[in-house]
Amino acid sequence: MKKTAKSSKKFKVMPLGDRVLVRPFEEGEKDKTKSGIFIPDSVQKEKSGEGEVVAVGEGHYDDGKLIPVRVKVGDTVMFSKYGYDEIKVDGKEYYILKEDSILAIIR
Repeated sequence: MKKTAKSSKKFKVMPLGDRVLVRPFEEGEKDKTKSGIFIPDSVQKEKSGEGEVVAVGEGHYDDGKLIPVRVKVGDTVMFSKYGYDEIKVDGKEYYILKEDSILAIIR
């Protein structure tokens, strides 16, 4: 946990609680599968959002015990496309979302 918190301090925005700061993938960044197949826009628009975790909060408290966030800086995640708040930092778009809005870690 200390390593994640230290990595998060390098970024200008530090999420609080169980929130996560995600850099969404830009158009074209995830248009092709590893095998080289291009994914059409019509399919991409219907799926959940994907992005890279840039910073994480410390977690949430349950019965006085701190439960840390399960994702870490650098993870690629899939998240609900309606469960985030948009912010801009240095002209770049980021999403702040609760850990509950993260559907999966993509490895």
